[in-house]
Amino acid sequence: MEYDVLVADGEAAVNASKPITDVIFDFGNVLIYWDPAAVLIPRYSQNTIDEFLDNDISGFYDVNDLMDGGMSTNEAIAVMRERKGDKWADMLQYYIDNFRDSLTGIVPGARVLVNDLKAAGIGVWGLSNWEASLFHVAEEQCDILQQLDGKLVSGFVKLRKPHKEIYEAALREFGIKAEGAVFIDDKAMNIVGSNAVGIRGVRFQDPVKLRQLLIANGVKIPNVQ
Repeated sequence: MEYDVLVADGEAAVNASKPITDVIFDFGNVLIYWDPAAVLIPRYSQNTIDEFLDNDISGFYDVNDLMDGGMSTNEAIAVMRERKGDKWADMLQYYIDNFRDSLTGIVPGARVLVNDLKAAGIGVWGLSNWEASLFHVAEEQCDILQQLDGKLVSGFVKLRKPHKEIYEAALREFGIKAEGAVFIDDKAMNIVGSNAVGIRGVRFQDPVKLRQLLIANGVKIPNVQ
Protein backbone atom coordinates (compact mmCIF):
# COMPACT_ATOMS: atom_id res chain seq x y z
CA MET A 1 0.00 0.00 0.00
CA GLU A 2 1.34 3.42 -0.96
CA TYR A 3 1.99 6.10 1.64
CA ASP A 4 0.06 9.38 1.83
CA VAL A 5 -2.66 8.32 -0.61
CA LEU A 6 -6.37 8.27 0.21
CA VAL A 7 -7.45 4.62 0.16
CA ALA A 8 -11.13 3.77 -0.21
CA ASP A 9 -11.40 0.08 -1.00
CA GLY A 10 -14.11 -2.45 -0.19
CA GLU A 11 -16.86 -1.02 1.99
CA ALA A 12 -15.20 2.41 1.88
CA ALA A 13 -15.46 2.72 -1.91
CA VAL A 14 -18.94 4.24 -1.73
CA ASN A 15 -17.55 7.03 0.46
CA ALA A 16 -14.56 7.85 -1.76
CA SER A 17 -15.69 11.33 -2.80
CA LYS A 18 -17.84 12.33 0.16
CA PRO A 19 -16.95 15.41 2.24
CA ILE A 20 -14.53 14.81 5.11
CA THR A 21 -16.11 15.72 8.44
CA ASP A 22 -13.89 13.79 10.84
CA VAL A 23 -10.25 12.71 10.98
CA ILE A 24 -9.24 9.81 13.22
CA PHE A 25 -5.56 9.52 14.12
CA ASP A 26 -3.48 6.61 15.29
CA PHE A 27 -0.97 7.74 17.93
CA GLY A 28 2.38 5.96 17.60
CA ASN A 29 4.50 7.41 14.77
CA VAL A 30 1.54 9.45 13.51
CA LEU A 31 1.01 12.00 16.29
CA ILE A 32 3.81 10.99 18.66
CA TYR A 33 7.01 9.04 18.17
CA TRP A 34 7.25 5.60 19.80
CA ASP A 35 10.71 4.03 19.77
CA PRO A 36 11.17 1.01 22.07
CA ALA A 37 14.90 0.98 21.37
CA ALA A 38 15.24 4.36 23.08
CA VAL A 39 14.29 2.73 26.40
CA LEU A 40 16.96 0.08 26.16
CA ILE A 41 20.05 2.08 25.19
CA PRO A 42 21.27 2.79 28.76
CA ARG A 43 21.49 -0.86 29.80
CA TYR A 44 21.83 -3.04 26.70
CA SER A 45 24.20 -3.39 23.76
CA GLN A 46 22.98 -2.66 20.25
CA ASN A 47 23.16 -6.35 19.41
CA THR A 48 20.96 -7.26 22.39
CA ILE A 49 18.50 -4.50 21.50
CA ASP A 50 18.33 -5.74 17.92
CA GLU A 51 17.61 -9.27 19.15
CA PHE A 52 14.94 -8.04 21.57
CA LEU A 53 13.20 -6.18 18.75
CA ASP A 54 13.40 -9.24 16.49
CA ASN A 55 10.07 -10.92 17.15
CA ASP A 56 11.37 -14.30 16.01
CA ILE A 57 13.99 -14.20 18.77
CA SER A 58 12.26 -12.54 21.73
CA GLY A 59 8.56 -12.55 20.90
CA PHE A 60 8.39 -8.87 21.90
CA TYR A 61 5.84 -7.79 19.31
CA ASP A 62 3.67 -10.83 20.02
CA VAL A 63 3.38 -9.96 23.71
CA ASN A 64 3.05 -6.28 22.87
CA ASP A 65 -0.01 -7.19 20.79
CA LEU A 66 -1.37 -9.18 23.75
CA MET A 67 -0.96 -6.14 26.01
CA ASP A 68 -2.63 -3.93 23.42
CA GLY A 69 -5.53 -6.36 23.42
CA GLY A 70 -6.06 -6.11 27.17
CA MET A 71 -3.50 -8.43 28.79
CA SER A 72 -1.82 -6.93 31.86
CA THR A 73 1.89 -6.21 31.87
CA ASN A 74 2.50 -8.86 34.55
CA GLU A 75 0.69 -11.47 32.50
CA ALA A 76 2.66 -10.49 29.40
CA ILE A 77 5.97 -10.81 31.22
CA ALA A 78 4.92 -14.26 32.43
CA VAL A 79 3.98 -15.28 28.88
CA MET A 80 7.34 -14.13 27.54
CA ARG A 81 9.16 -15.93 30.35
CA GLU A 82 7.36 -19.16 29.51
CA ARG A 83 7.79 -18.84 25.75
CA LYS A 84 11.24 -17.27 25.40
CA GLY A 85 13.01 -17.48 28.76
CA ASP A 86 14.23 -15.22 31.56
CA LYS A 87 16.56 -13.04 29.50
CA TRP A 88 13.83 -11.58 27.33
CA ALA A 89 11.23 -11.51 30.09
CA ASP A 90 13.57 -9.51 32.32
CA MET A 91 14.25 -7.15 29.43
CA LEU A 92 10.52 -6.69 28.89
CA GLN A 93 10.16 -5.82 32.57
CA TYR A 94 12.87 -3.17 32.17
CA TYR A 95 11.13 -1.81 29.07
CA ILE A 96 7.80 -1.54 30.89
CA ASP A 97 9.38 0.06 33.97
CA ASN A 98 11.00 2.71 31.78
CA PHE A 99 8.29 2.97 29.13
CA ARG A 100 8.26 6.77 29.38
CA ASP A 101 11.57 6.89 27.51
CA SER A 102 10.04 5.23 24.45
CA LEU A 103 7.95 8.35 23.74
CA THR A 104 10.51 10.57 22.09
CA GLY A 105 8.45 13.55 20.91
CA ILE A 106 5.67 14.95 18.75
CA VAL A 107 5.67 14.13 15.03
CA PRO A 108 6.56 17.36 13.17
CA GLY A 109 3.46 19.22 12.01
CA ALA A 110 1.04 17.08 14.01
CA ARG A 111 0.14 19.63 16.68
CA VAL A 112 -0.60 22.40 14.19
CA LEU A 113 -2.55 20.03 11.93
CA VAL A 114 -4.80 18.97 14.81
CA ASN A 115 -5.40 22.61 15.72
CA ASP A 116 -6.05 23.62 12.10
CA LEU A 117 -8.56 20.79 11.63
CA LYS A 118 -10.42 21.78 14.79
CA ALA A 119 -10.48 25.43 13.72
CA ALA A 120 -12.00 24.30 10.41
CA GLY A 121 -14.81 22.48 12.21
CA ILE A 122 -13.47 19.00 11.52
CA GLY A 123 -13.85 16.42 14.30
CA VAL A 124 -10.45 15.18 15.48
CA TRP A 125 -10.27 11.79 17.20
CA GLY A 126 -7.78 9.17 18.32
CA LEU A 127 -7.84 5.40 17.83
CA SER A 128 -4.78 3.45 18.94
CA ASN A 129 -3.51 0.07 20.01
CA TRP A 130 -2.04 0.72 23.47
CA GLU A 131 -1.63 -1.15 26.75
CA ALA A 132 -4.13 0.24 29.26
CA SER A 133 -1.92 0.75 32.31
CA LEU A 134 0.78 2.52 30.27
CA PHE A 135 -1.51 4.90 28.40
CA HIS A 136 -1.49 7.52 31.15
CA VAL A 137 2.23 7.98 30.47
CA ALA A 138 1.47 9.04 26.90
CA GLU A 139 -1.28 11.42 28.00
CA GLU A 140 0.97 13.02 30.63
CA GLN A 141 4.01 13.29 28.38
CA CYS A 142 2.38 14.18 25.06
CA ASP A 143 -0.21 16.91 25.49
CA ILE A 144 -1.26 16.66 21.84
CA LEU A 145 -3.39 13.68 22.89
CA GLN A 146 -5.38 15.98 25.18
CA GLN A 147 -6.26 18.21 22.21
CA LEU A 148 -8.33 15.47 20.56
CA ASP A 149 -12.13 15.52 20.73
CA GLY A 150 -12.13 11.93 21.98
CA LYS A 151 -10.02 8.77 22.12
CA LEU A 152 -10.56 5.02 22.00
CA VAL A 153 -7.65 2.88 23.21
CA SER A 154 -7.47 -0.85 22.56
CA GLY A 155 -6.29 -1.97 25.98
CA PHE A 156 -9.35 -0.51 27.69
CA VAL A 157 -11.94 -1.99 25.32
CA LYS A 158 -10.06 -5.27 24.73
CA LEU A 159 -10.37 -4.87 20.98
CA ARG A 160 -7.45 -4.27 18.65
CA LYS A 161 -6.71 -2.98 15.17
CA PRO A 162 -6.94 -4.20 12.46
CA HIS A 163 -10.08 -6.10 13.55
CA LYS A 164 -13.21 -4.36 12.33
CA GLU A 165 -14.89 -4.41 15.75
CA ILE A 166 -12.61 -1.69 17.14
CA TYR A 167 -13.38 0.67 14.25
CA GLU A 168 -17.10 0.07 14.76
CA ALA A 169 -16.64 0.76 18.48
CA ALA A 170 -14.82 4.00 17.66
CA LEU A 171 -17.62 5.24 15.42
CA ARG A 172 -20.13 4.55 18.21
CA GLU A 173 -17.94 6.12 20.89
CA PHE A 174 -17.32 9.28 18.87
CA GLY A 175 -20.87 9.51 17.56
CA ILE A 176 -19.74 9.90 13.96
CA LYS A 177 -20.46 8.17 10.66
CA ALA A 178 -18.03 6.21 8.51
CA GLU A 179 -19.02 8.12 5.37
CA GLY A 180 -17.39 11.35 6.56
CA ALA A 181 -14.40 9.87 8.35
CA VAL A 182 -10.77 9.38 7.35
CA PHE A 183 -8.38 7.25 9.41
CA ILE A 184 -4.64 8.02 9.53
CA ASP A 185 -2.25 5.19 10.48
CA ASP A 186 1.30 4.18 9.61
CA LYS A 187 0.48 0.48 9.08
CA ALA A 188 -1.15 -0.79 5.90
CA MET A 189 -3.11 -3.54 7.66
CA ASN A 190 -4.85 -0.96 9.84
CA ILE A 191 -5.98 1.00 6.79
CA VAL A 192 -7.41 -2.24 5.38
CA GLY A 193 -9.25 -2.66 8.68
CA SER A 194 -10.75 0.83 8.51
CA ASN A 195 -11.86 0.31 4.91
CA ALA A 196 -13.70 -2.83 6.01
CA VAL A 197 -16.18 -0.69 7.97
CA GLY A 198 -16.46 2.07 5.36
CA ILE A 199 -13.81 4.46 6.73
CA ARG A 200 -11.38 5.83 4.16
CA GLY A 201 -7.74 5.62 5.21
CA VAL A 202 -4.31 7.11 4.66
CA ARG A 203 -1.09 5.24 5.35
CA PHE A 204 0.92 8.02 6.93
CA GLN A 205 4.54 8.86 6.27
CA ASP A 206 4.95 12.54 5.38
CA PRO A 207 3.16 15.31 7.37
CA VAL A 208 3.34 17.79 4.48
CA LYS A 209 1.82 15.30 2.03
CA LEU A 210 -0.92 14.46 4.54
CA ARG A 211 -1.83 18.15 4.88
CA GLN A 212 -1.88 18.57 1.10
CA LEU A 213 -3.97 15.41 0.66
CA LEU A 214 -6.60 16.66 3.09
CA ILE A 215 -6.72 20.03 1.37
CA ALA A 216 -7.04 18.35 -2.05
CA ASN A 217 -10.04 16.48 -0.68
CA GLY A 218 -11.85 19.62 0.38
CA VAL A 219 -10.66 20.23 3.95
CA LYS A 220 -10.34 23.99 4.50
CA ILE A 221 -7.01 24.29 6.33
CA PRO A 222 -3.98 26.47 5.50
CA ASN A 223 -1.77 25.13 2.75
CA VAL A 224 2.01 24.88 2.78
CA GLN A 225 3.44 28.09 1.32
